[in-house]
Amino acid sequence: MAPVPISTFETRQDDMVSLLRSFVENESPTYDKGSVDRLGNLITEKACSLNADIEVRSQGNAGDHRIFRWGSAGRGILLLTHMDTVFPLGTLREMPIRIQDEKFFGPGALDMKAGIVLALMAIEVLQEERCFPDRTVTLLCTSDEETGSATSRTLIEEHARQHELVLCLEPALPDGSLKTWRKGIGRFTIEAIGRSAHAGSEPEAGINAILEMSHHIQSVSKVADLSKGTTLNVGKIHGGTRTNVVPQRCLSVVDIRVVDQEEQDRVEQALNSLQPQLEGAQVLVKGSWNRPPMPRSELIAETYSRAAQIGSQLGLSLTEGGSGGGSDANFVAPLGIPILDGMGAVGSGAHSPREYLEVKSLAEKAALLAALLTEW
Repeated sequence: MAPVPISTFETRQDDMVSLLRSFVENESPTYDKGSVDRLGNLITEKACSLNADIEVRSQGNAGDHRIFRWGSAGRGILLLTHMDTVFPLGTLREMPIRIQDEKFFGPGALDMKAGIVLALMAIEVLQEERCFPDRTVTLLCTSDEETGSATSRTLIEEHARQHELVLCLEPALPDGSLKTWRKGIGRFTIEAIGRSAHAGSEPEAGINAILEMSHHIQSVSKVADLSKGTTLNVGKIHGGTRTNVVPQRCLSVVDIRVVDQEEQDRVEQALNSLQPQLEGAQVLVKGSWNRPPMPRSELIAETYSRAAQIGSQLGLSLTEGGSGGGSDANFVAPLGIPILDGMGAVGSGAHSPREYLEVKSLAEKAALLAALLTEW
């Protein structure tokens, strides 16, 4: 049986836009549990109309995670999405929803409420066309991706292991490409400890922690290796109390991005090897890797190739690329489970007032998703 054509989804474009509008109108910043839960209730209402089996994983501080399941045959396919956004409540007043030049503007529309819309519409159309696959399809909607997935990582890994394929509905690259690699992300703090003293009358008794830190900022910057895709950014620094006091403490926060495990190990070793440069000073390094690297492995390459073959049945010529940003797909890749990322809408400006998606991409991406569900 041939996959459902794009033209069928084009007739549902207004429905997708309407559903997306309702989701975006419900602002859902990660830190506001009530708002995320209200969006979760909206999604649940739609999933109920599609006869989903529903499971809610309640959270104390974060929003509740929602799991929607259709069918019970085989290990099936997992659709990975998140409900939370980076935009605080009230953003809609300054950044109202609008459609201009076939672009849908709105906070969180691209990243990634459109992904949830695509999943629900693909399932709805497959049901209407009476060609829903004879396999389990699970839609996982988590609530804290934008802050590192602290409460959802275990849930993501648990469900990924139960499925034969995972499709992450994060936005596609701006040219529509899928994402077959992502960098791993680390956040480390470097603390320099010196000794306070009066800066005017007894400076020799002090050890300047900011001066000590300046040596390490330059050392850390040299650890970066752009030829290997490794970046280190000292994005925050704080130290001292008053200008007439030799500062006793200085703290800096470093954002790290790496393509593979080898670079992750090298960078971590370099950070842990930092030694005091001023006599009597101390240096403390703390931190962790929030998301492991998702390199373009042989398995991911094979997964992409198969998806491209399925896409060609729709007349689509899929392309691929990668991102320095992380997603929940980073957690799946090390498990050795086929994963494709960037399965969401096409657009640009995520996390900014310019965020938009191309309305016409909704039909193509929903059709591709439906085809993967039926033809995989």
